[in-house]
Amino acid sequence: MNGEDFLAGMAASSARRVAAARELVSETQLMQRALASARPPTLKCSASGFDVIAELKLRSPALGALAGSTADLEARIGLYAEHGAAAVSVLTEPERFDGALEHLERAARVLAGRIPAMRKDFLVDPYQVAEARVAGAGGVLVILRMLARPALEALLQRAAELELFVLLEAFDERDIALGAELADRHGAALALLLGLNCRDLVTLQVVPGRLEALAPRLPGTVPRVAESGVDTPAAAAQLAAAGYQLALIGGALMKAPDPAALLSAILAAGRAARPERGS
Repeated sequence: MNGEDFLAGMAASSARRVAAARELVSETQLMQRALASARPPTLKCSASGFDVIAELKLRSPALGALAGSTADLEARIGLYAEHGAAAVSVLTEPERFDGALEHLERAARVLAGRIPAMRKDFLVDPYQVAEARVAGAGGVLVILRMLARPALEALLQRAAELELFVLLEAFDERDIALGAELADRHGAALALLLGLNCRDLVTLQVVPGRLEALAPRLPGTVPRVAESGVDTPAAAAQLAAAGYQLALIGGALMKAPDPAALLSAILAAGRAARPERGS
């Protein structure tokens, strides 16, 4: 299976979930609920110049099972917030990642407005952005490679309506260019981040050096996020020095014997390595 097939398969599965959800709750009803829900917390990056979006995921196609059950979900989310995460990413994709919207709801309750939760999924429809807001999310991830430009625009417009931040996920230079265009177009209406995922879509393995090699291509007008491959303080320092302002970290934290210690060490190393302002 090539990368495009993987994303196409995930998009088709996501579209089926939307269709099933619409059978239960119309989009009009869902938007009414979203607009009536409590305003989510905004994403606030620290003055240090380096932050972490800590991720909750129970399974990964690349790493296999990462947690035996959801019993400690609340404790883990609380730990992330207490040890400096700027936001918590929650996988809601059920077939390959064992996720659920319920996990997002539970995370939002634990965070209680301290920091935002972000829905991470293979979003294909504005309906799912409204679902995220109803579940308590403050942001969503949007995969640039997966959708045509009009569909991407529709997701961003809905996120702006619902006051959610968006992490645009890129895989290569073409995606980065598209992300920069969308940031220019929508950046005044909503908070945007541009992330680079260094995982190969065919092998699902991390590609060494990709984050550093493509860092100069990322625009300086939007916060830059390193995705995948940040599993040690040394890696965080290297990427912070390359100009990344955030790292999205999932598997390493989920597998760590002491995730609090790892999160704290990664934050300290990244912040110590950030270039001087204006350099």
